[in-house]
Amino acid sequence: MAIGALVLVVLVVAVGRRMATETAPPLLIHRTLAADVRVPGNAPVLAWPREGQAAVDVEGVGRLGSSGDITPVPIASVAKVMTAYLTLQEHPLAAGKQGFVMTITSADVEELEQRVAEGQSTLPVTAGERLTERQALQALLVPSANNIAALLAVYDAGSEAAFVSRMNATARKLGMSSTTYTDPSGFNDGTVSTAVDQLKLAQVAMRTPAFTTIVKERSADLPVAGTVANFNALVGRDGYVGVKTGSDRAAGGCLVFAKRVAIDGRVLTVLGVVLGQREGSLIEAALSSAQRLGDSAAAALHPVTALPARTTVLTASNVSGGRTTAVTTNALWEIGWDGMVLPVHVLRGTALTRLQPGQRVAAVAVRGTGVLATTAVATGALGGPSLSWRLQHLF
Repeated sequence: MAIGALVLVVLVVAVGRRMATETAPPLLIHRTLAADVRVPGNAPVLAWPREGQAAVDVEGVGRLGSSGDITPVPIASVAKVMTAYLTLQEHPLAAGKQGFVMTITSADVEELEQRVAEGQSTLPVTAGERLTERQALQALLVPSANNIAALLAVYDAGSEAAFVSRMNATARKLGMSSTTYTDPSGFNDGTVSTAVDQLKLAQVAMRTPAFTTIVKERSADLPVAGTVANFNALVGRDGYVGVKTGSDRAAGGCLVFAKRVAIDGRVLTVLGVVLGQREGSLIEAALSSAQRLGDSAAAALHPVTALPARTTVLTASNVSGGRTTAVTTNALWEIGWDGMVLPVHVLRGTALTRLQPGQRVAAVAVRGTGVLATTAVATGALGGPSLSWRLQHLF
């Protein structure tokens, strides 16, 4: 009898110790919020061009859409955006610096004369003239000089053909799958692209400070040519800060444009591309279409609520069947447009074995310019396993 009692005492002690030291299994936490959320309201109706193709994006927020056929078409001098971007990738130009220097040769002058005879857009140069990198890029992007595009290509890669190969390789890296470059200026009709592809290039080019500084200049002072005006007459008006015109018979009127807009204390950049505009003189047609599109895109922007406060994000349960939820403590907002779709990220921390009301369960974030993150907290208490569960899982 005594031995039996002793065994029972030992067993009770062992059971108690096992229950006291047993590690509770972590709570099972599942995301209930969709990966993407849609802002209430109807998508804005933008002033898309009636012809050609177009695409528009708000930097740091997302793509507003595109219009027209996606077939690659000639892009004329819009090709010079890639020429400038590649030059600055190979030869970075710091603020206030002039960069490398090119000396104009008599052969360069002869080539200029041939281009003038063909009716190309050019910049006057003389033998012995010295052009710095910054001046060459100004000549390329402001008055759109084809002869300077060729000079930059040869300086950078040794030949136009080698430079064009780099242009196409860079296009592939940027995901510009519908783009083919055949020359550094765009004069060749075989240089083709789409509005969507050129928007991808504009996004990376506009992150290069030297590029953005030059394309927003209304004019430039160059050694022999003197003061030259920007073909992009939108620059300096209503927030427009670039980017590049293009026009010829094959391409029609083309424009890569950038418009800055201030909303709720933040400055956003609307980037867009219009190709194949032919209603009137080509450059004017491109400028008019781009301005209508850019202004309508800017007008569509306003603060929007991506997630209201107290939105259910997660459910948590324990092995005994207990259950609670986690909700956002604050609203998540963004500067965007009605009907836009936003990705929402839910970032959980370490594993939890129990919860108290109001306890932090996860961080919730939306990429963008507004309030980027909030916290998801438990709405109720959730303990560890029940006594019956523990007894069933002693050993």
